[in-house]
Amino acid sequence: MKLHATAFDDLPGWKDDDHQAALGVFVSACGELASTGAGFARQARLSGAREDWLQICRRASSVPAGPATARHFFEQNFAALRLDSGPGHFTGYFEPEIEGSRRRSAKYPVPVLARPDDLVKLNAADASRLGLTYGRIANGKGQAYFTRQEIEEGILDGRGLELAWVRSWADLFFMQVQGSGRIRMNDGSVMRLAYAAKSGLPYTSIGKVLIERGEMTREGMSMQALRAWLDANPHQARELMWRNRSYVFFRRLDDVDPSLGPVGAQKLPLTPMRSLAADRSYWALGVPVWVSTQIHNDRALEPFNRLMIVQDTGSAIRGPQRGDIFFGTGDEAAIGAGKLDQPGEIVAVVPVALAKKLLKRQDQ
Repeated sequence: MKLHATAFDDLPGWKDDDHQAALGVFVSACGELASTGAGFARQARLSGAREDWLQICRRASSVPAGPATARHFFEQNFAALRLDSGPGHFTGYFEPEIEGSRRRSAKYPVPVLARPDDLVKLNAADASRLGLTYGRIANGKGQAYFTRQEIEEGILDGRGLELAWVRSWADLFFMQVQGSGRIRMNDGSVMRLAYAAKSGLPYTSIGKVLIERGEMTREGMSMQALRAWLDANPHQARELMWRNRSYVFFRRLDDVDPSLGPVGAQKLPLTPMRSLAADRSYWALGVPVWVSTQIHNDRALEPFNRLMIVQDTGSAIRGPQRGDIFFGTGDEAAIGAGKLDQPGEIVAVVPVALAKKLLKRQDQ
């Protein structure tokens, strides 16, 4: 993969973006970067080291308010690097809102589970043998964790893991795919949930399974179309969802402002249309990137060119040009996110000194 320096003015839509909005999210991300730097815990090929960002973050916090000064800050302190790595691919995600209860009933029979204590990170030998990072220990030996089917059929019953109860397995499944959610309780309260852990088994796209079976086309596939298929085929739906053996566990968010977005992998609330989920092998959490793609506006596609901040990740987000755009909360966000499946481009936006190092490294 080759990197090529490019001028900001050569990025489509650069002059028209709201750089002040992007700077606000970046400053928030810098707070985490400066305090813990957890977003740099994994080595990211295109983001350098935490030390490469500390000075820039200090400067960011003192930029005077205003779109012109924000744009000037990015243009003077950063460089844009295009990636010669093939076409990009963008999808969208959102925070679902579903109905539920704090108690099990005939109307709310499906449990939402917290992370079980026997789900652990495997040692190097077991991880290599199984090809898995997480699992469980049985008889002193690492094993794969239970499958979605085993969990839904009750293998974890009796452990007190139930956080809430919802109406259907499909409701739970889509909340797990999104990695967070709000449950509107039948007592009038709202419970917010964030991702806690995955079972460690590989993720399988059930949409792709339907396409391979010839029951849906790629062109006709969307989140809404997939949900409609599940609702129209209840006897096959459960078996189809079991094809995705991966299972997501949740944790309650009791101390997050309800007006803010869900908490992403950077442990900060996500900002609609500014927070991006990306592959942490390439991008550290908290870094800015330039995104160019198209999104649906009513029935038409329109250009989407925006400075975004990497604040989340996902098991299906793989590769330097793969991005998942956070659309927000609720039904309207679900529609926009569900329709997005477009090519595009991610451009690295890194401190000038880091850009020089990255370019020099590839020429050696």
